[in-house]
Amino acid sequence: MRTMVLAAVLAMAGGTTWAAGDAAAGQGVFSSQCAMCHSATPGAVGIGPSLAGVYGKPAATGAGYAYSAALKGAHLVWNDATLDKFLTSPQSAVPGTKMPYAGLPDAGQRADVIAYLATVKGG
Repeated sequence: MRTMVLAAVLAMAGGTTWAAGDAAAGQGVFSSQCAMCHSATPGAVGIGPSLAGVYGKPAATGAGYAYSAALKGAHLVWNDATLDKFLTSPQSAVPGTKMPYAGLPDAGQRADVIAYLATVKGG
């Protein structure tokens, strides 16, 4: 019975569980896993592009960064599903991306980072 209820809840949620992410915890994961290359400050480009305001936006469209042809050609919109797939393994999600990160294997941490990115507004 419990499995059936969980399946029904997941079906109503479109099969996703990212909404369960904790933005505050995600900020901590972002600081330890992402901030060495990415900023959450609008327009602050480093090794990687600023991630301020990326949630809900097309990939490879932020100003001031030279994105790979692979990411430009992927025609992604950064939402729960695309971020989860990309953060799991950037090179598998978008072969040829410039992002050398091996990926974040922990689904809970990915959900938290996604929840955090959804709160970071652009400039």
